[in-house]
Amino acid sequence: MLIVQLAAILFAAKIAGDISVRLGQPAVLGKLLIGIVLGPSVLGIVEDTDILKEISQIGVILLMFIAGLETDIDQFKRTGKAATYVGVLGIVVPLALGYVAGMAIGLSMEKAVFLGLLLSATSVSISVQALKEMDQLKSKEGSAILGAAVIDDILVIIALAFLMSLTGSDVHLGTVILKKIIFFAVAILLAWKVVPFVLRLFAPLRVSESVISAALIICFAFAYFAEAAGVAAIIGAYIAGLAVSFTNYKQEVFEKVETIGYSIFVPVFFTSIGVAVEFSGALKHVWLMLGLSVLAVLTKLVGAALGAKLAGFSWNSSFAVGAGMVSRGEVALIIAGIGLETGLLTSDLFAVLVVVVLVTTIVTPPLLKAIFKGKQVTRQAA
Repeated sequence: MLIVQLAAILFAAKIAGDISVRLGQPAVLGKLLIGIVLGPSVLGIVEDTDILKEISQIGVILLMFIAGLETDIDQFKRTGKAATYVGVLGIVVPLALGYVAGMAIGLSMEKAVFLGLLLSATSVSISVQALKEMDQLKSKEGSAILGAAVIDDILVIIALAFLMSLTGSDVHLGTVILKKIIFFAVAILLAWKVVPFVLRLFAPLRVSESVISAALIICFAFAYFAEAAGVAAIIGAYIAGLAVSFTNYKQEVFEKVETIGYSIFVPVFFTSIGVAVEFSGALKHVWLMLGLSVLAVLTKLVGAALGAKLAGFSWNSSFAVGAGMVSRGEVALIIAGIGLETGLLTSDLFAVLVVVVLVTTIVTPPLLKAIFKGKQVTRQAA
């Protein structure tokens, strides 16, 4: 059954991606939409199984590892100020307005704060793919988006831990912060000293593709370490990619890991997002779903754009950065799952928020495409 589902996903994803490009949109948009068609909500050809989720997880980890390999570190350093402003304001605006929206629909203060935190989350895996397709991943906007995503992830998880500790859950804020500090300290040390050593150790081995195997070991180890420390696995994979990019094996690893990722794992990740969607619970609350979707898109777009503008970006570039931060992706879904388990979300509101996350994910690629196209037109006119 899994083999048939994988064949269906790969076939449909490539065809849908091609159609999307022919219509002037990033290929990733077609892959996301075809997932909805293949999934239980429409045709029911592909089921949202645990093993599909695991393959999907490998896909997003490889995608962010590749993004790390492609990152222009000099540009990354230059956009540090912008990343900080974008990350902070990209949380403050959705958190504040999400809280107001939660109170307006009758939630308690704790549940309204939780809703605001969920809307503050960001997952840039979709943005990374759209930026790659437009050859903008190494731009100042792309670097700011990637840096801001790391800051966003840290601040949202710490804020979530703070909220959970106040609501009586067995979560200690000091422990959460300490784990984050330890993770980044150890990750930087490993990236600096251990990663080059491991690659040099594997390079002379008399087996095929030893360097690529070593790179994948590093990637998965960093992702696991990040997740164990309460940081998103994609952040660990991204740091691993950055570490490998400083070695002499960067180009070899990039070419072959990209082939591995984009031939099977990455398409499964994009398509599985659509497959996982269940519309039944959300359709009972259509107006709430529409309202929260608009709120989710606008608060992140405007908040992050204001951060970029304060850092000296032009308005066009600022909104490009804001668009790149709109997708909530798997990070928000994980937070929503925590809310459902702890009673901070009802089952109906959970269903609504899953659709809202999907909307932010689907909106991101065409939004990025339109804004970057506008930037090019403006530059040509000037």
